[in-house]
Amino acid sequence: MLPKVYLALLFSVAAGFFLSLHAQDFSHQNERFWQPNRDQSITWNLSKEGRLPHADNIELSGTQVSAIIRYEVDKNKHLHLTRDIIFPQLRRYTTPSESPYRAYLRGEYRDNLLPVLTLGDQKYEVGELDSIRINGKISFYFHAQNGLTVIRLFFPSMQERCLVEKWTLLNTSQTPCTVGIGATELQQEEAGWKGIYHRRMFTDAKRTVTLQPRERYEFGLYFLATLNDEAAPTVSVAAVERSRDTFLDSIATNLQLHSPDLVLNTLFYFSKIRAAESIFRSRYGLVHSPGGGNYYVGIWANDQAEYSGPFFPYLGYQTGNLAAMNAYRIFQRNLPKDGGKSWASFEMDVTFPFGERDRGDAAMLAFGATHFLLAAGDEQKSKELWPLIEWCLDYCRKRTTAAGVVASESDELEGRFPAGSANLSTSCLYYGALVQAARLAKAMHKPVAVSTTYNQQAQRLATAIEQYFGAELAGLHTYKYYKENTTLRSWICLPLVVGLTPRKAGTLDALFDKLWSANGVLTELKPETGSAPVFWDRGTLYAFRGAFKAGASDRALARLVSYSTTRLTGFRVPYAVEAWPENGMAHLSAESALYCRLFTEGMLGLEPTGFNSFSLRPNLPSKWDRLTISNIKAFNASFDINLRRNKNKLQVQVVQQGKVVVQRVVQNNTTVEVKLN
Repeated sequence: MLPKVYLALLFSVAAGFFLSLHAQDFSHQNERFWQPNRDQSITWNLSKEGRLPHADNIELSGTQVSAIIRYEVDKNKHLHLTRDIIFPQLRRYTTPSESPYRAYLRGEYRDNLLPVLTLGDQKYEVGELDSIRINGKISFYFHAQNGLTVIRLFFPSMQERCLVEKWTLLNTSQTPCTVGIGATELQQEEAGWKGIYHRRMFTDAKRTVTLQPRERYEFGLYFLATLNDEAAPTVSVAAVERSRDTFLDSIATNLQLHSPDLVLNTLFYFSKIRAAESIFRSRYGLVHSPGGGNYYVGIWANDQAEYSGPFFPYLGYQTGNLAAMNAYRIFQRNLPKDGGKSWASFEMDVTFPFGERDRGDAAMLAFGATHFLLAAGDEQKSKELWPLIEWCLDYCRKRTTAAGVVASESDELEGRFPAGSANLSTSCLYYGALVQAARLAKAMHKPVAVSTTYNQQAQRLATAIEQYFGAELAGLHTYKYYKENTTLRSWICLPLVVGLTPRKAGTLDALFDKLWSANGVLTELKPETGSAPVFWDRGTLYAFRGAFKAGASDRALARLVSYSTTRLTGFRVPYAVEAWPENGMAHLSAESALYCRLFTEGMLGLEPTGFNSFSLRPNLPSKWDRLTISNIKAFNASFDINLRRNKNKLQVQVVQQGKVVVQRVVQNNTTVEVKLN
C-alpha cells in the first residue's frame, strides 16, 4: 500500500505551457483512428492498431474546474496519462519572473500517484489498453489480466471544484477473486490572491474487495480544491457522474442534427457539449470562456459576444443564455465615456479589461448581440442591451473612412497577420450588425426612422466593401483583406457569411482550392517558405457557413465531410480546434459553437427577422435526400425544421409543437419566411 503523502508546493505555468507539453504529430493527419458509433460516441479500438505511439488530449469542464486529460499509448499499448487540473477562480501569487496574467491554480497529476492494486499476493498491472471511448466523458478499457478487467473513466463535477476518475474492477473469471486497493492521498496548500488554497487527491476505495464471477466494484479518485476554511464538498462517484450525465442529457435532447452522415451528426453533438460546458462562475455571475488551458473566467468580444452568444438560444441551454447576457452586460457597463474604443476582453474573474488596439471589437459586439437578442425573442433583454448596440454602431459609423469602410487598427488575430488600417472583417461584421439592428429595432417598435437609417447605412457599406476590397488576386475575382494585401486570406469568406455574393465564385475557388489543406482553410496563402502551414479553425468554420449560405452546398459538403472526419476520427479529436501552430491545436469552446452554426445559419440559411420570426434559405446537397434539425429552442418556441428532396425541389416544413406552421416546395437557395405562433 502507498503511504499518505503531504506536500505543499507552487505550480508555475509558463505562457507556452500547452504547446511545450504536447506537440502535435502531423504524420497521421490524413488517417482515421476513431470510429463513430450510433450512440453518439467515438471509439478507438487498439486491438489491431499499429500506428503507435500516439498521443492526444481532451478537455472536460464544469463551472469551477477544467481538466485536460493528456494520454499517450506507447508501442506496447500501455497507457501514459497526465491530468492537468485547473481551478480557474483561484488566482495564484506569482514570482517576479512570472507573468501574473492567467495565473490559475493548476497542477499536473501523473499515474505514479495511483493506488496500487494487488491480486492474491501479487501486484496487479493493468497491462495493455484495449480501447478508448469518448462520449462527453472519456473511458479507458484494459485487456483482462488474470481474470480481472479494469476501466478508468474521467468526468468533472458540473458544480464543485472536483474532477473524478472512476475505476471499475470486473471479475471476468469463473471463480471469486480478492483485490487489494492501496491507500493514496496527496494534500497541497499554498497562499493565493483569495486566501489559502487547499488541494487534495484521495480515493474512497475499500482496502480489500472480493468479487464473485461477473461482479464489479467501482471506486473514485477525487481531485478537488477548497478555499480558506471552506468545507470540502461531499463528493461521490455516483453524485458527480449524475451531474455530468444530467448536463449531457440536456445537451443531447435539444437542437438535434439528423443528416445522412453519421460523422457530421456525431461531431455536431460533440460540438454542443464543448460549446456549452465551458461556462464558469465569476464575481459577475456565470460567463462563457474559451478554455483550452489558457482562457478561463474571462470574456472576449469575438469568442463570447460574436461566436457563442448567438448560439445558445437555439440550443435552449439556459445556463448558456445567462452567460451570454452576462457577457454583453459586462461590455455594456464598461463602455468608454470619452469616445474611445471598446475593450477587447475582460479577464481575471472578468475584472481586468484588456485591448491595446481596436480589433473591430465594436462590430463584433453589435453583430453578436443583435443576433442573440432576436433569437432569444426577449424584448426586455433587448431594451436592456439596446444602449450597447447603439454605442457600437455609432462607434463604427464614426470610424468610417472617406472610402466608406470602417477603420480598425487590427482584427481578432491581433497582429499575427497584417490587417492594414481597414480590414474586410470589421466592415463585414459592421454590415451584418446594421442589417440585424434594423430588424431588432422594428421588433422593438422603435421609430421607423431607426430601421430605415440602419438599412441605408448597410446598403452604402455594401457598395463600399465591393469598391474598396473587391480585387483580382491569384487570378480570382475575390477580395483583398486590406488595401495593400496581395495574398489570399481565409477571412475573405465573411462577405458570403453576411449575404454579400458579387464575388462568390472566385471567393469559393480561393477558399476551397487555393487555401484548402488537410486541416481546413489556411489563414494565408504564401509562396513556399519551408515553414509549417498556419490555420485557425474559426476561419474554416466561417468559410463553410458562407459557402452553404451562398448556395454552394455540394462543393461545401465535400470539404465539410473531409474536415469533420479529420476532427472527429483523426489525430486530434473530438472537437474543432483553435489554431496551429499556436497553442497546440487547443479545443477552444467557441469554435464548437461555430461548427453548429454552419448548419443552422449555413445549410438552413436561418436568419432571425423578429422576436418570433425568421427566414430560411435552405441549401440541401444533391447527395442528400433529407435533413432535419429538431427541438430548436429559439424565438421563445420549440420547433423542427425538415428538408426533404421532392424531385428537383425541396419540401421545407417547419413544425411547432406538432403543428405544421410552414410547408412549401421550393428550389434550393430560395428564401422562405417563417412566423411562429
